[in-house]
Amino acid sequence: MFGFLRLNAPWLAAGALLTLMSSFGQTFFISIFAAHIQRDFGLSHGQWGAMYSLGTAASAGVMIWAGGLTDLFRVRALGPAVLAVLALACLAMAINPYVWALPLVIFALRFAGQGMSSHIAIVAMARWFVATRGRALAIATLGFSVGESFLPLGFVALLPVVGWRGLWVVAAVVALSAIPLLTRLLRRERRPQSMVHENQSLGMGGHHWSRRQSLRHPLFWFIIPALLGPSAFNTAFFFHQVHFAGLKGWSHLQLVAMFPVYTAVAIAAMVGSGWALDRWGTRRLMPFYLLPMVVAFGFFSQGETLAAALTGFVFLGLTTGANATLPAAFWAEFYGTRHIGAIKAMAAAVMVLGSAIGPAVTGLLIDGGIGLESQYLGVSGFFLFASAMTWIGLKRFGGALTLAL
Repeated sequence: MFGFLRLNAPWLAAGALLTLMSSFGQTFFISIFAAHIQRDFGLSHGQWGAMYSLGTAASAGVMIWAGGLTDLFRVRALGPAVLAVLALACLAMAINPYVWALPLVIFALRFAGQGMSSHIAIVAMARWFVATRGRALAIATLGFSVGESFLPLGFVALLPVVGWRGLWVVAAVVALSAIPLLTRLLRRERRPQSMVHENQSLGMGGHHWSRRQSLRHPLFWFIIPALLGPSAFNTAFFFHQVHFAGLKGWSHLQLVAMFPVYTAVAIAAMVGSGWALDRWGTRRLMPFYLLPMVVAFGFFSQGETLAAALTGFVFLGLTTGANATLPAAFWAEFYGTRHIGAIKAMAAAVMVLGSAIGPAVTGLLIDGGIGLESQYLGVSGFFLFASAMTWIGLKRFGGALTLAL
C-alpha cells in the first residue's frame, strides 16, 4: 500500500483535493447557514427547502451534459475551471441580497461542488487506475470524509466571529487557493490517451459502451434505485437532523456528537470496500452494500435511546463508505472506460436529483402528518427493494467482462 501511495501520490492527492473542495456544495456544509439564510431572507422551512430542491434539481439536469466534458478535457484543464466557478458561487452566496437569486446560487454551488468537483475526481480515478481502482477511489474520496469531519466544526466555531456571509468569502478564498495546488499536482497528468494500450478496461461483451448504449441496456435501470437511495435519504436524514433530534427528545448537540463516529466508520468502510473491490470486483459486492442502510433506518425509526442512534450511525457509515467506491467502479467495470465520463454523468445526475428529492419528499410527508419515524421504516423497505433490484440486474443482465491490459 505504501509503495502504491508513493508512486501515485500526485494523482491521488489531486482526487482527494477535488472531493474535499466539493464540500462547499454539499448539504452538510450549506445547512450550517440554513437558519441565518432563512432569517435574513424571511423564508419559512418549506420555502427554503423548495428553493434548495429547485437549485439542486437544476444542477442534476445540467450534469447530464457537463459530466461528459471529462471525456474531452484533461483534469488539469477542467478541474481549475470548475473550482473557479465554485469560488464564484461561494462569493455570490456571500454578497447576494435578493431572495429570487437564491435558487441560482444554490444551483451554482451544487453543480460546481457536489456535482462536477466530485464527478471529475471519481471519473479520473476510475479511468487512471485499473487493477488498483478500488484503492485509488477509496483514497481519493477521503476528501469527502475530511470535509465532513472538520469543515462544519471549524466554520460553526467561526460563525459568531466572522458572520455567515464572511464565512462564504472564506470558502471562496479556499476554493481559489486550491487551483494552483491542483495544477501543480497534475503538471504530469496521467492521460487516458497515453494509456490506451496499457491499462484500459473494457466492459460487458469486451467493448466500450457509449452512453446511448448504456441507457438502452436493462442493467443501467436496475441499478438506478441503488444510486438514488443513499443520496436521497442520507441527504434527507441530515437535512432534518434538528427535527429528528426533537422527535426523540434529544438535544441537537447530543445528536451531532455522534457524527465523528459515523465519519470514522465511513472512512473504514471506504478503505475496506476499496480493498474488497480490488479482490472480488463489483459484481459480488454491489447487491449487499445497501443492506446496512436497512438496519440503520430501522434503528432510527424504532430506537429511543442514544445508544440505538449510535448503532444506526455505525450502519449508516458502512454504506456511506462503500457508496464512495463501489458505484464509481461499477461503471468502469461493466461499461468500459472510454466513455465513462458521459456514462458516469448520468449516474451523477441521478444522485444529485436524489439529493433534491429526498429533503423535499420527506418534508412534504412531515407536513402531511407522516412522521419521520414512520417514514424511516419505509426507507428501510426501499433499501431492501434496491438491493433486490441490483442482485436481479447483475444476475440477469450483467454479461461477461473483459479487462484489456
